[in-house]
Amino acid sequence: MTELLNIRDLGQEQVYQDVFAMQMELHAQRVKGDIPDTLLLLEHRPVYTLGTSASLGHVIFSADKLASCGIDLVRTTRGGDVTYHGPGQLVGYPIVHLGDLGIKVLEYLTALEEVIIKVAAGYGVDAGRDARNRGVWVGNSKLAAMGIRVSRQTTMHGFALNVNTQLSDYSGIVACGLPGVGVTSLQQLTGSALDMAQVKAALSEIFIDVIGYNKVQNEQI
Repeated sequence: MTELLNIRDLGQEQVYQDVFAMQMELHAQRVKGDIPDTLLLLEHRPVYTLGTSASLGHVIFSADKLASCGIDLVRTTRGGDVTYHGPGQLVGYPIVHLGDLGIKVLEYLTALEEVIIKVAAGYGVDAGRDARNRGVWVGNSKLAAMGIRVSRQTTMHGFALNVNTQLSDYSGIVACGLPGVGVTSLQQLTGSALDMAQVKAALSEIFIDVIGYNKVQNEQI
């Protein structure tokens, strides 16, 4: 078991490409054993990201519409199709060594889903899994998206939990390439906006418990 987890809170308004570059650097450092497992927590500026299996046809907005809405469009290295990141959405990027944790890729994805399910339960939301599609769901609506990349037993990318997300921004894409399904948020499901700091604290505690760490250090960037 890896005993130390470093949690970095990057705050709000993070540019996707900047955080991706940070992930690449941290990934290389973790592979070499220079740093412990690290969990980045943040909110992005509005962006649609295209995963390795994404179809550009699943982006509905034109380039002019994207510009007028202030939403970036970026190709990235995670698995999956197209998704949205933006204010009010809690994004987590765990840079963890699966070999040291002693778990396999599918077990890791299931563990990430379990973290989100337990966070939702803490707010009275009964969330679960869809056997066909990764992520966390409430009925036919996705509450949290998952998409990772694993290289040299070390992960990048992670999960995006809709907390107080402006769900209308999803109208510019076929979310996760799944026509006919919806998206939801903890705010929509509970009827009130949530304190993001409290959600981060709850998620961090559950992540530590589910993945399994003995020591934690926190950094506020």
